[in-house]
Amino acid sequence: MSRRVRVRTAALVAGVSAVALLAGTASAAGGAAAAKGASGAGGSSGDGRAHRVEYFSGPGSHGRHVQVPAATPARIARAAAPLAPAARAADGDVTPIVESGSTADKLDVVVIGDGYTAAQQEDFHTAARAKWQQISSVAPYDAYRGLFNVWAVDAVSRESGVSGDPVKSVVKDTALSSYFWCSDMERLLCVDTDKVEAYAAKAPAADLVIVVSNSTKYGGAGYNDVVSGPGYDGIATVSSDDPRSGQIAVHETGHSLGKLADEYFYDEDSTYTGPEPGEPNSSTLSASAMAAQRTKWHRWLGQQSPDGGTVGAYEGGGYFARGLNRPTENSIMRTLGREFNLPGREAMIAGFYRHASVVASTVPTDRPLTRGQRVRVQVPASAAVRWYVDGREVRSARGKQAVTPASLGARPGRWHQITARATDTTDAVRDPEVRALLTDSRSWWVRG
Repeated sequence: MSRRVRVRTAALVAGVSAVALLAGTASAAGGAAAAKGASGAGGSSGDGRAHRVEYFSGPGSHGRHVQVPAATPARIARAAAPLAPAARAADGDVTPIVESGSTADKLDVVVIGDGYTAAQQEDFHTAARAKWQQISSVAPYDAYRGLFNVWAVDAVSRESGVSGDPVKSVVKDTALSSYFWCSDMERLLCVDTDKVEAYAAKAPAADLVIVVSNSTKYGGAGYNDVVSGPGYDGIATVSSDDPRSGQIAVHETGHSLGKLADEYFYDEDSTYTGPEPGEPNSSTLSASAMAAQRTKWHRWLGQQSPDGGTVGAYEGGGYFARGLNRPTENSIMRTLGREFNLPGREAMIAGFYRHASVVASTVPTDRPLTRGQRVRVQVPASAAVRWYVDGREVRSARGKQAVTPASLGARPGRWHQITARATDTTDAVRDPEVRALLTDSRSWWVRG
């Protein structure tokens, strides 16, 4: 789509960058210790705040965690200069990449570009579409594309490219201050999170944020400790022109949407001794104990999983080699390039439906319909629709996504209420608590 929308919000304030780079890496033991808690709430005010971020050294690798400064390094911040008036005019434009419905009914993904000049914004839109295609081709995204809106927010940079590409000494003046070699790690791609929030708030809604930085270099990061005003949890950064970097974003959404734990560990000698984790893919229990207690992923035990192998309880995960178990040997929450395992897919679908509804419609519910007015609803392919008039089901309308009140039996001269109720019947969800999210309805009054 080429339609462009200008959204203005009075509360948008870009962060100010100021302090020097905080160096250091997460050691095996230190990484496990750091995994127990996040530090810093985001921003780049130069007050010493930090983020705990996840990064991957290459495709097919396990993740690592490291503390990084919230502030942009001084050597990069010093390069910043005002935009020219023409560039400022385009800064902050919002372009719909995918429009599936209202923000109230859909999960809204905001993609923000960095390192694109005013003349390169169409290149950014192309990159945003390509990156979303990479992400949404992975299950269970592929079966639920209709639940998503995707908004591209133009962050106009004075210079093209990203700091640290191709070498550490390269400095670019960009809108979000993206830079490789964050904390001296070449593939770690950091951003100014205050600036990200300011641009994300320009979109109609923001449930998930992805920063696409203008680079062919492999890299990215996951900010999973960010608490934002617009409401999104976490930020994923990826390079625009390395197709393998899309897997970083998929993994990071496992945390932000699926609330999934990492399934890798750092140190062969590390042992977890804490309480039962809250994440749905991490447990202190063996498979037999899980089955006996009917908890965690017991419903999936023994099933063949799309990431390969059989669902069980495999030792190692949550950054510890012992004491914690994961559902399968090697899912995407352990190694990039893999699939979500069965418990992971279920958790992702639950995450989708925490933001989106199984039934959506462009027909307003706050005004009465006429008997002949067509009412159309949208539901996923795995959902079944039933229609009701004054609480009674019209069996002949089962499965229909477009009806008129008259075809449902609404009589003239009377007020009626018609309701569309949809239930997603996917076999990828077995947990009754999750399944409760998979039913919703829309109702309209009809003036006969």
